[in-house]
Amino acid sequence: MVAPSVRSVPIIPLPRRLLLTALAAAVLVVGLPSWAAADPLPSAVVALGDSAASGEGAGDYLPGTRGEGGDWCHRSPAAYVHRTGLADVGIDLACSGAGSTHVGFGGPAHHTEGSQAARLVEVARSHRVPVVTLQVGANDEPDLSGTAVACIRAFIEPVGPPCRETVGRVWADRLAAMEPRVEAAARDVRAAMREAGYPDDGYALVLLSYAAPGTEAMPLWHAFQGCPYSRPDAGWARTVAFPPLAAAIERVAGRVGARFLDLTRIAEGREACTGPLRDEWQRRLTVDPGSLVRGTLDARALHVFQESFHPTAAGHAAIGACLAGFVRSGAQRGACVPEPDGSAHAEVRA
Repeated sequence: MVAPSVRSVPIIPLPRRLLLTALAAAVLVVGLPSWAAADPLPSAVVALGDSAASGEGAGDYLPGTRGEGGDWCHRSPAAYVHRTGLADVGIDLACSGAGSTHVGFGGPAHHTEGSQAARLVEVARSHRVPVVTLQVGANDEPDLSGTAVACIRAFIEPVGPPCRETVGRVWADRLAAMEPRVEAAARDVRAAMREAGYPDDGYALVLLSYAAPGTEAMPLWHAFQGCPYSRPDAGWARTVAFPPLAAAIERVAGRVGARFLDLTRIAEGREACTGPLRDEWQRRLTVDPGSLVRGTLDARALHVFQESFHPTAAGHAAIGACLAGFVRSGAQRGACVPEPDGSAHAEVRA
């Protein structure tokens, strides 16, 4: 019996672009660079910025960032960078109290730590980094901590105008001064990634705005629950101050070719003093308001104050999930919108 003949079929290699497309489809990582899955290094999402990114307010701060040797960066394992599921690990370079100059190259040390951009270079060389987030600007001219103190002082020492008038008069000027600083920091982040060998389209750079911490929809006894500011001032912050702050950061994102995620509304309905406490996504005031406005808090208590009006661990979990959905969507602009079931989703913007 003669075996049937077998005709050989030549193997034609796929063009590189088709191969990468097939690889990207196979791993189903929408919105992330297609080359990422082929890299053998461990993957990492990296967060840069200030207290909103470091996890201030989420608690359980990592050893070495709780004041040891002067390092008060307050990095929390509950911070949103660890809650995205977009990579093998989350790496938090953000530091509580940091300003834009502490992110960029050549700036001063902050809490004993040097440039976040410089450290990003080393992280991006030792890991495959598909996503970098930047959340900074609040500690520049807007001075959100100082603004909170002004609103508290106006409430407990009502001898002058409310903060919505005193701060409100200069708010636009503050944002205008902040914008170029945030842009400089974002451009240094781009430069850091190029130094590590990444093209600008080889990863997702996402700029985030800030969650409005309070609301005018507080009960009458809010001052005794940890929110010693007036409801009109809280309404001003939520509807007048935070939206243009987000718009300024969005403009920066457009100029540096980054993506933008607006967090202004993410805590809506779960702001500080909307209770019950376990359901809130924003911390209440963590120190005595009288001592705060009189300036009699000691150094350690001032670091405790920094936890005030920051996202809780639950808030960070919601931000992390929303950020993951936004990155996977591939959209350039989006906003985190809360859901009644206690979650949040990314609403894509045109």
